[in-house]
This record gives sequence, structure tokens and C-alpha cells, in this order.
Amino acid sequence: MNTEVSNPTNPYSAPQSKIEAPLSIDDAPQPVKIFSIKGRIGRVRYIGYTVGLSFLMMFLGTLLGAITYGGGLISGYIALLVTQVMLTIQRCHDFNTSGWLSLLALIPFVGLIFWVIPGTNGPNNFGNRTAPNSTSAILLACILPIIILAVLAPVAIPAYQDLAKRAAAQSQ
Repeated sequence: MNTEVSNPTNPYSAPQSKIEAPLSIDDAPQPVKIFSIKGRIGRVRYIGYTVGLSFLMMFLGTLLGAITYGGGLISGYIALLVTQVMLTIQRCHDFNTSGWLSLLALIPFVGLIFWVIPGTNGPNNFGNRTAPNSTSAILLACILPIIILAVLAPVAIPAYQDLAKRAAAQSQ
């Protein structure tokens, strides 16, 4: 009968194993994963990706909706919502809070707080910092909101003026 005893002095002791030290947290930046809820994403990339992906998915969803007579429109907006939630969860991780805080983004205009809250410098509970922003990421984050406003303003302002005229005409 061959039995291994973990402790020769006490046969009833718990088995002993060599425990390695936890992995050291080096300062190597982690890659950005757009379609994941794990990891972190900084403010500049968050702004660029949320605005850019929103514009791209709305365009593709509208195009697919026109081709399929509205069938792809709903799925495009669902994909947009899921992507936005995943990015917002990563943004919450960047300033070391739970992803549940991302539910605030569902309230209109409250989600803009994720654009201004600074991230944690260095590693936190959700991983190492992300790579420094490139010049193109900074330009994307600055230019895309301006482009979106430039596209929406010519549509929204006349619609508002028409609504104001109809309301004034109804009140008389």
C-alpha cells in the first residue's frame, strides 16, 4: 500500500503545496477591448468610440433598415445600445467603480458625466491603465462631436422653429 503523507510528523494534516506569489502588477498598459465588459477605457477613447460608433451604427442601421424595409433598424439600435453599455462599463472601471454605475447613462444627459470624470492613474481593481492616447484618438474625440452637431443642427433648428410657430398659432 503506497500512500503519500503530506506531513511525516502528522498524517492527518492538510496537504501542503507551494504557493506562488501573486502576479506582480507591472505598469504595462492593457489593450483596449471595445466589445468587452472587462478592462478599462479612458475618457478620450470613450468619447471617440461612443460618438464614432453611434454615428457608424446609426448609419448602418438606417441603411440596413432601408434595404430590409425597417427590419434591420431595430437590431441596429439594439446593437448600438449594447455596445454603449459595454463601453460605459469599461469607463466605470477606469475610475475604479462598479459597472453598475453605467446604468446612469440611460438617463438623458446624465451619461455625460462619464465624459468628465477622470480615470485612476496607474493600476486599479480592474486592471492596468490603458495605453496613452495617440494624436488621432484625441482628434477623433474632439472632431466627432462637432461633426455630429454640424449634421444635427441644420435638421433640429428648423424643426424647432416650425414647432414654435405651430404652438404660437394654436395658442391664438
